Amino acid sequence: MYQRGQRVALVATTDPHTELRPGDEGTVRSLNPNLQQLNVSWDSGSTLSMLLDDGDEIRLLA
Repeated sequence: MYQRGQRVALVATTDPHTELRPGDEGTVRSLNPNLQQLNVSWDSGSTLSMLLDDGDEIRLLA
């Protein structure tokens, strides 16, 4: 599904404490398929992981 090095953009996150906003871009570091946790290095410097089964959404960039 997601692979290391792919570029992604944030669609939505359920984390109320993050400064990330829809449209922010980053690079996939890894995916834990058991937890559906996508680890992303965001261009802003954030390393917030996306919890895909808990409502976080991202999209692949071309």
